[in-house]
Parts: sequence; C-alpha cells; structure tokens
Amino acid sequence: MGASLQKAFLGVLALGVSCIAIELIPVSRRAAYWNNCFDSTVNWINEKPDLKQWNKKAKESLAVGVCNGAVYEPKLKTTEKTP
Repeated sequence: MGASLQKAFLGVLALGVSCIAIELIPVSRRAAYWNNCFDSTVNWINEKPDLKQWNKKAKESLAVGVCNGAVYEPKLKTTEKTP
C-alpha cells in the first residue's frame, strides 16, 4: 500500500510541475520579446550621434520606456489639426 501511495504522490507531483511549466510558456515568450526590444533599442541609441554622449543609465532608462510603451514627445498636443 505504501508503494502505490508513493506512486500516486509522484504522479500528482509530475502533473503539477507539468502544469506550471505550461503556464510559464507565455511569460517566457513575452520576456524574450521584451529583452529583444531592449537590446535593439539600446543598439539604436548607441548608433545615433546626438545620443552617444548619454551615460549608460540614461540610455537604458529610455530603452525601458520605449519597450514598455511610453511615448516621449517634446510638446503636448493640445489641439487637433483639421484638414
């Protein structure tokens, strides 16, 4: 009886670990996408002559904002253009 109970616990444990692994797939894909965005943005910033003098923290801060969807505009748009 002890061996069958142990097999049942191992089966439940394996099922639980499998479910957790399946649930982590979308998270890992999203993290890989974000890391790719961050690396590409930092590389783009490093190529721009106007931004080369920025320090590493400033470049990374801008890259995080871009990859998180922040919008940086120098002026607020308070009126709409009419055609």
